[in-house]
Amino acid sequence: MTLSADARSILQHVAQAPEPVAMSDFFHTIHPPTFERSAPEDDPAREEWTEHQFGLYRASIELHDAGFVEIVHPANGERPDLVSVTDAGRAALV
Repeated sequence: MTLSADARSILQHVAQAPEPVAMSDFFHTIHPPTFERSAPEDDPAREEWTEHQFGLYRASIELHDAGFVEIVHPANGERPDLVSVTDAGRAALV
């Protein structure tokens, strides 16, 4: 599997984490908001950022489906799934 830039970035962040993490914890780091909080919902910058966030969710699902991350602690209603990188995920980063 060829990693997209977003998938590679998520995987790198997860691999560097000292303990299991939620992949979504890194979404704002990878694609930070580029608009004012007061921007309307239909602001082009907000809409573009929202599309980036959806792309990051898609990339995180692809990483799981490819076996590059594994769920260590399933979501419990208070927090999302916590994952760690697998050996296959580490190999994909090389």
